[in-house]
Amino acid sequence: MKLRARQFNLRQRLGVLGAVLGVCAAVLVGRAAQLQLVAPEFLQRQGDARFLRDVPIPTSRGMITDRNGEPLAISSPVESIWANPQELLLHPERLSELAAGLQIPVATLEQRLRDRADKEFVYLRRHLNPDVAEAVMALDIPGVFSQREFRRFYPDGEVMAHVLGFTNIDDAGQEGLELAFEDWLRGTAGVQRVIRDRRGRVVENVDLVRPAQPGNDLVLSIDRRIQYLAYRELKAALVEHGASSGSIVVLDVATGEILAMVNQPSYNPNARGAATPGTTRNRAVTDLVEPGSVMKTLTLAAALESGRFRPDTPIDVSPGYMGLPGGYTIRDFRNYGTLTLTGVLTKSSNIGAARIAAQLDNSHQYDMYRRFGLGQLTGSGFIGESAGLLRGPNEWGPTEKATISYGYGLSVTPLQLARAYAAIGNRGRLHEATFVKGRDDEGVQIIDPVIADQLMAMMETVTGSDGTARRAAILGYRVAGKTGTSRIAAAGGYAQRRYASVFVGLVPASRPRFATAVVIQEPQGAEYGGGAVSAPVFQRVMDGTLRLMDVTPDNIEQYLAAQAAARPARPVPLRPAAAPAPPAATNAPAGGRR
Repeated sequence: MKLRARQFNLRQRLGVLGAVLGVCAAVLVGRAAQLQLVAPEFLQRQGDARFLRDVPIPTSRGMITDRNGEPLAISSPVESIWANPQELLLHPERLSELAAGLQIPVATLEQRLRDRADKEFVYLRRHLNPDVAEAVMALDIPGVFSQREFRRFYPDGEVMAHVLGFTNIDDAGQEGLELAFEDWLRGTAGVQRVIRDRRGRVVENVDLVRPAQPGNDLVLSIDRRIQYLAYRELKAALVEHGASSGSIVVLDVATGEILAMVNQPSYNPNARGAATPGTTRNRAVTDLVEPGSVMKTLTLAAALESGRFRPDTPIDVSPGYMGLPGGYTIRDFRNYGTLTLTGVLTKSSNIGAARIAAQLDNSHQYDMYRRFGLGQLTGSGFIGESAGLLRGPNEWGPTEKATISYGYGLSVTPLQLARAYAAIGNRGRLHEATFVKGRDDEGVQIIDPVIADQLMAMMETVTGSDGTARRAAILGYRVAGKTGTSRIAAAGGYAQRRYASVFVGLVPASRPRFATAVVIQEPQGAEYGGGAVSAPVFQRVMDGTLRLMDVTPDNIEQYLAAQAAARPARPVPLRPAAAPAPPAATNAPAGGRR
């Protein structure tokens, strides 16, 4: 009886256990069916969270070229090595091997990983040569990965540095045109959806979420050949005169396009970390200078427009010095007696400019300077460009009015000077300055073409035998221009023996193609004037440019005369001597005479 009771209890327990297991199995099957068939989204999300990733597709910036298609800035593919510190630190025995492959000290690598030990991402080395990165990845170290990036490269180095600027390590523009045209040059990275394994390796490309869009190419107005000429000659001039800095700007007169812009000292944008502080700024658009006597041309433009003066109007500049209110005295190089309006420019008479300005209305004189673009931006779009300093006419007293007429009491950039003179060469039509080739700009007529022609003729005398810029003359070409030499301002007034040497010129004067401004700061030695320091730089740069651009000489007579003078004299032929008499007969055997 007891045995039967035990057997019954055992069967009862087994039945209960079987029922429980059956219910559990049913629940598991039901749950599996629910997850797999009815509501699979949860498991899909969980799986995707662990293995599905959206990874960026890197893209390159647009290429920058000069006006002839020569590359000035290009993006090269590179590889960057990164790691998951949490995974890599589990294998400390591989760190020395990794450090050797990355060419960094082991201690540096360990410190970098421990500083980010709670993170899942840290860069180990960026912008590696793809071959080097491939060798590192071949080590197959857990937690180490690579990704494609792009690095900017500048083929012309410091020759183009101040125009182009540079990008940072993330390939974003930081200076120059790289920054000014960042939105145009920067590409849009794409997105690729992939499945990665537990070690982070891509095992399947699932979907292209967004294709990569490369940046747009940019064609500059710069001519690489002229740029190099300007760079070479400016650098040589700074060495020759021991100057602290300098700038050259070359403009296309008809369009306002910037053909060359060079500064010294410069830097290598491919190794910008080694640049000396202060060398990265584009002095031609950011630094200001009191222009000195190059302002006299614009003062004479106001004089001619007033109707009170003609190019041959006599101006008394004796006795060679002139007192101003406040105890100031202005002087000429010597007492020129009486000069014509043209002669004031030829001899660069400060007294002549001041006496002419005294007969002009303040508002008219100021308006003329403004029309030439002084005290305002040039339209180049360069980040950090200075508008210069030109005080309003209501702030001018007799002293300020006089000194501004010959280039003191206002500040301009080299680009502003080149643009103002380009307007004169363009028969009075002012264009915005531009770094972009082919930009449509009709310009603004700021002075009468007749006045512009008169100014051109007057400026030609400056480079003639009686002018202050004889060293700017170019064989075979007519040259118009103006010198300027200004003392550099310092605390309490002007520094002793510190000058800015300036020359602005136009060639060929018969039909100007190029306007060039040269500014050299603090030349040392006996020669420091614009005619001695800056004019020769202009001459060498423009002499090469005119020949590069195959511009026909417009001073044929001078060219031919120089060619004739350089040609060696043809020797005068002598009158032939009489034929010698036949030799007398001798007893020597035939053929015996030597």
